[in-house]
Amino acid sequence: MTTTTAQRTRTIITEASLPALPNHIKLRHDAGRGRWHVLAPERVFEPDEIAVEILKRCDGATPVSAIAGVLSKEYNAPLSDILADTISMLQELADKGVVKA
Repeated sequence: MTTTTAQRTRTIITEASLPALPNHIKLRHDAGRGRWHVLAPERVFEPDEIAVEILKRCDGATPVSAIAGVLSKEYNAPLSDILADTISMLQELADKGVVKA
């Protein structure tokens, strides 16, 4: 009897990546509590305000560099800082299976 194990490859987030939420992950707003939640099977995440703004833009068509560019203008912050923070956050979520690219 042979057993094969499927190896999971790590998604690496770069500024050219096109991040999206997988079909089984949902970003939902709880109006009663005024909070956003990322709903995953058997897990719930409460992202902060900046993370929500990034996740709202994860449509699978917009590159990370464009997401960071918009946020840099909205928050009047250096693009290099926003880009580094965005990549770091998305990488962490990709490692948890919450974001695909």
